[in-house]
Amino acid sequence: MDYLIIVPAFNEELSISDVIDKIRQHVPFADILVVNDGSIDATSLIAKGKKVLVINHPFNLGYGVALQTGFRFATMKRYDFVITMDADGQHVPSSVNKLIETMNEGNADVVVGSRFLEGPYRVGIAKRMGIWLFSVIAKIYTGIGVTDPTSGFQLYNRKVFSHLAIAENYPFDYPDVNIIMSLHKRQFKIVEAPVMMKESKSGKSMHSGLKPLLYIIRMFLAIIMVWVRGSGK
Repeated sequence: MDYLIIVPAFNEELSISDVIDKIRQHVPFADILVVNDGSIDATSLIAKGKKVLVINHPFNLGYGVALQTGFRFATMKRYDFVITMDADGQHVPSSVNKLIETMNEGNADVVVGSRFLEGPYRVGIAKRMGIWLFSVIAKIYTGIGVTDPTSGFQLYNRKVFSHLAIAENYPFDYPDVNIIMSLHKRQFKIVEAPVMMKESKSGKSMHSGLKPLLYIIRMFLAIIMVWVRGSGK
């Protein structure tokens, strides 16, 4: 079966080479697609030098758009499965096999990698509160326990990623618990698997500074939209 690992990247020249090397070491059967989301550093050149697939956005369009570019590519090339991983080195490639095992054992459509099932993982207070809050919302809405709804380390089968490749079925910015809820609404089976994660080498975060507060507000609006809109195309 054909696996594609999608790595959205924005100014990750310090980490992208190591990320690609470790993916190849632990997931040699998968193709790698780096979606360079308008980086102004050497991210694209380094990825191309590693002989992986690279798609360049002309400017920064956002994390969600970068992932959807990957989903569209995977749909067009008819991959069977897609794995999403960050370019900052936070996601540990050796955990990919656990995602695959969990999908096969549970006959699932989506596997969300949770950093909290393997043991304690330190996060900031604001982010911890957000994760807890969205976990509760996901539990109420879907009836399933989701301990890490903000995880970007996920595995999708073709039915799911081809659905997410449609523009109105995926957000432009932060696809998190709103996507879990939306996919549940479409009756896709979602499960969690324990994965290992570590701090990014760059120390950057999409949820630093005042961003956690803005993120929570925007995510609440996204959750409301899932509740009131249809199940998508």
